[in-house]
Amino acid sequence: MSVLLEICVADAASLEAAIAGGADRIELCSALELGGLTPSPGLMRLAAEAPIPVYAMVRPRAGDFVFSAREGELMLADIEAVGAAGLAGVVLGASRPDGRLDEALLSRLHGHAQGLGSTLHRAFDLVPEPLEALETAIALGFERILTSGGALTAPAGLEVLLRLHQAARGRIGIMPGSGLTAANIAAVLAALPVAQVHSSCSATGEPWHPDAIRLGFASGVPRRTEAAIVRAFRQAMAQA
Repeated sequence: MSVLLEICVADAASLEAAIAGGADRIELCSALELGGLTPSPGLMRLAAEAPIPVYAMVRPRAGDFVFSAREGELMLADIEAVGAAGLAGVVLGASRPDGRLDEALLSRLHGHAQGLGSTLHRAFDLVPEPLEALETAIALGFERILTSGGALTAPAGLEVLLRLHQAARGRIGIMPGSGLTAANIAAVLAALPVAQVHSSCSATGEPWHPDAIRLGFASGVPRRTEAAIVRAFRQAMAQA
């Protein structure tokens, strides 16, 4: 069985590179350095032209995933924008203050996304009881869970990921993500018989203009998906 490769991108150049490199599905967002936020309407319209399915992140701000009622309304409007753009699905997540999934808000968001595919994102990695949260995600009707197994990276969370995969019993997809590269994906797939994986396949890009950093318009160094890295990742997957 071939393993599906989802690539997360946050700009037009990365979107093009992911497709050229052989991605099977796109997770579209903005501000990837913050874990991903809702992409702009313009980027969504561009992504709708892609020859592969595109799922858009629905996350109105950086930080935690404990959303207010007003933020919930924003997310409902963003889900409508995803559907209007013609994308295939949404990427959702919401937490309670204790880290458990916010089942009430997720039920409302998922219901509003009727007709769209759905991924539960790494808000899942904050839950105190992963197997309990797994059952919640299944009951809500999500297609898959993007998770690192509660660890900083998926390779570090393999034990929990395997338990989740076994407990899911095919009722929902478990998609490992965070820290996956061409150098480690073969070992991960040898230990974890999943059907889909998630990576940015990115590299450090050209530095921001110094004036942009000086004036507070940018920080750090940008990372962008590269087609060659996607191809190398796919080759490593095939060899696994």
